Amino acid sequence: WVIMYTIIACIGKNNELGLNNKLIWHIKEDLEFFKLVTYNHYILMGRNTLLSLPKKLEGRKYLVISKTLETTEDYRVFKSIDELLRTDFASENIYVIGGAKIYEEMMPYTDRMILTIVDDSHVADKYFPIINNEEFISDVIGEYHNEDLTYKRKIYTRKKED
Repeated sequence: WVIMYTIIACIGKNNELGLNNKLIWHIKEDLEFFKLVTYNHYILMGRNTLLSLPKKLEGRKYLVISKTLETTEDYRVFKSIDELLRTDFASENIYVIGGAKIYEEMMPYTDRMILTIVDDSHVADKYFPIINNEEFISDVIGEYHNEDLTYKRKIYTRKKED
């Protein structure tokens, strides 16, 4: 198997990601898109993201990076990113769903990113890492407007080495 790591996130125009361990924006269409894309796949997250989920996300297999949690029937725990990367998965897609530290640590191993970028700024205490545009090709795959917000969805694909 070739494992593909895909970061998926919703961020503000200044890379705002979260506040008080919660999402800043709750966009119904984006949450439905997240479910559609991640369904029947592994989702990788840190402990705080796991604890912040409002309910168990059905149809997904949880992978958690944590030095303190132990594996349960609901999720498999890895003590570090290195331990995760040394593991062989019988799946080709692992979606990285946060938080900020996991996004940053997984960025070098990420094949693609699917980012919903809200045309808004907000107070935040967690930010998405800066993207090195030399490493990725980006394409807008959708532009949206609802009563309150304008946002676009972009897919970033890691450039192949020559």
